Amino acid sequence: MNDLSQLTIPAIREGLKSKAFSAVELTRQFLELAERENPKTNAYVLLCPERAYAAAEKVDQKIAAGHDPGALGGVPIAVKDVILTKGVRTTCSSKILANYIPPYDATAVERIEAAGGVIIGKTNCDEFAMGSSNENSAFGPVRNPVAPDRVPGGSSGGSAAVVAQGTAVVSLGSDTGGSVRQPASFCGIVGVTPTYGRVSRYGLVAYASSLDHVAPFARNVRDAATVLEVMAGRDPLDSTCADAPVPDYASHLTRDVRGMKLGVPVEYMKHATGETAELIHRSIKQLEGLGCEIREISLPSTDYAVACYYVISCAEASSNLARYDGVRYTTRSAASENLSAMYQNTRGEGFGAEVKRRIMLGTYVLSHGYYDAYYVKAQKVRAMIARDFTRAFESVDAVVAPVSPFPAFRLGEKLSDPLEMYLSDIYTITGSLAGIPCMSVPCGTTAEGLPVGLQILCNHFDEQNMFRLADAFESR
Repeated sequence: MNDLSQLTIPAIREGLKSKAFSAVELTRQFLELAERENPKTNAYVLLCPERAYAAAEKVDQKIAAGHDPGALGGVPIAVKDVILTKGVRTTCSSKILANYIPPYDATAVERIEAAGGVIIGKTNCDEFAMGSSNENSAFGPVRNPVAPDRVPGGSSGGSAAVVAQGTAVVSLGSDTGGSVRQPASFCGIVGVTPTYGRVSRYGLVAYASSLDHVAPFARNVRDAATVLEVMAGRDPLDSTCADAPVPDYASHLTRDVRGMKLGVPVEYMKHATGETAELIHRSIKQLEGLGCEIREISLPSTDYAVACYYVISCAEASSNLARYDGVRYTTRSAASENLSAMYQNTRGEGFGAEVKRRIMLGTYVLSHGYYDAYYVKAQKVRAMIARDFTRAFESVDAVVAPVSPFPAFRLGEKLSDPLEMYLSDIYTITGSLAGIPCMSVPCGTTAEGLPVGLQILCNHFDEQNMFRLADAFESR
């Protein structure tokens, strides 16, 4: 265990099996490392040693009794602070939930711990998962561990940063319009957005319910596939969770992708410039060298995706965030003369600027006289985007494209221009709107050493082929 930052899930299983270390010893080392290194990135908002040691002790007890500790036995895992953890503060990086302690666990958290995972802390994020840079947090911005003057991406920047920094082996984030893939690309790790409905959203604090996913980060494809397999599957507590069989993803990691047909959308490539475009073109050539057949395709509705996404997501956010009013479980403003003032002051003091902006946008597009002009039209465009992918997958097995038009930008660079910030999601929101599985896998670095990710998109519930292609590319 000389270098904790390089540990993988198989290495931990082997170390526990050979008694090179115990789960408790490993947990202690990661907690100490996280406490020491966190000031450099501000990626954790809190560590939870009591819960972590209790989980680690259970793993050691299972091993001592001769039982399998589980697929994630002893693995130190971080969880984005929009995913509920029973008895451990969950704030959504917002002042309005500064003291909220959930009474139950998210289904994904339950399944992670049932498989032997050790949750060591909660990670910083854009407030209520609204942002593309992890600068919209009540706890301050997260710094990219690869380049501390740069953003880690958002909204799951903290979860990406802890894996890239080596203070967790894997982590959970949430993805609504690219909040896992973009940070994974910016931090040089693997980030997976599964098919909508593949993983239960029960216990995920809602931003935009028809777009939200619980999603994993890891340093390699195999670890990401293992975590997704643990979390996936039907959950009666979430009516949108699909009753679809969960494959053994590891068995599909054959690294043989000869004959796979890959589509490269012209609409994606026209916005990528400079070194990002060069790295993506090089990656496509490498995939061709692995035996893949490359085809140019068109996804003609792509140009409408940004507007469509922000109308729908803000409308749903306006509805979902109406519950934070100071009456039940939120922080309440003390300076209130009556109920109306209490609502206004609580929300005014508790929500940050970006959350307020999206609530106002969403309320506007849902208002009388504008609902048909904006919200209904956006839903029609969403259907067009989904049809584009359906047609594409009739002729190709997967789509490959950039994750972002550019690598990680500097802290503060885009804060004054929300529209420019929103445009950084131009390549990721289409997959989210279509509800298909997509992921980011590292494909190289710029001359400045900034990571760039290749995005792989597949048809609904075809994560196994997505992982197979990503694993083959990773091992090139």
